[in-house]
Amino acid sequence: MKDKRVLYVSSEVIPYLPETEISSTSFEAAKMVNNLGGQIRIFMPKFGNINERRHQLHEVIRLSGMNLVINDLDMPLIIKVASIPKERMQVYFIDNEDYFKRKATLTDEDGNLFPDNDERAIFFAKGVIETVKKLNWSPDIIHVHGWLASLLPLYLRNYYGNEPLFKDSKIVTSVYNQSFDGTLDNEMHKKVLFDGLENSNVKHLKTPNFVGILKTAIENSDAVVMGGDNVPQELQKFSEKLGLPVLPYTEKEAFTQAYQEFYATKVLSE
Repeated sequence: MKDKRVLYVSSEVIPYLPETEISSTSFEAAKMVNNLGGQIRIFMPKFGNINERRHQLHEVIRLSGMNLVINDLDMPLIIKVASIPKERMQVYFIDNEDYFKRKATLTDEDGNLFPDNDERAIFFAKGVIETVKKLNWSPDIIHVHGWLASLLPLYLRNYYGNEPLFKDSKIVTSVYNQSFDGTLDNEMHKKVLFDGLENSNVKHLKTPNFVGILKTAIENSDAVVMGGDNVPQELQKFSEKLGLPVLPYTEKEAFTQAYQEFYATKVLSE
């Protein structure tokens, strides 16, 4: 992995949010590549419950200031950055007052999904890609973690399909047990179609539940990682049906070796 460029796009990363399978794996995978001499960038949403002062986040003026169109509305993109202590790793935060100011991540205090989670996912995907374009940084691998990040493969392959910066990038999607009940906004597929994508691109988003969103990500990926030990069977079978390389769930002790080999022999060699 020496000198390889890996972009990690995750809905959560420690130490900025509590430890979960997603937040710890996103951190550990990036740390592994960093320690092996690779170059990494990490992106996550700037949820309102992330303590900016404690984690020393600051806005990057040269990267901020762009407006992203979400469902015919101009939404300002703010980019913040922080360094993970002792790790020499920077994390970029995608922020917007309307989508990420509230003091919670994906649900309200009663456990109900926020009604605009679909738009937050679109904004996050487009925000990451536009920022990487501004950085003029061409990744060898783009590794996506968490369902809120799962529209990134769709947008990268279609909306940004002719972008030279990502021409040789391989997309890996990790599938976790951390799902949600019910669906996101039933108009979600129409909001994606507004960006000029085709009906065939959004067929799984017509029922915007956890499985539909992850199928959309997998369909636009080059490889899949089972990030949990109890991932829905439907998603495992879907990955196999598409003939994608799949890394089965790996316990933490064997994680480093497994990821390293998977990246080198299955992802980059394809």
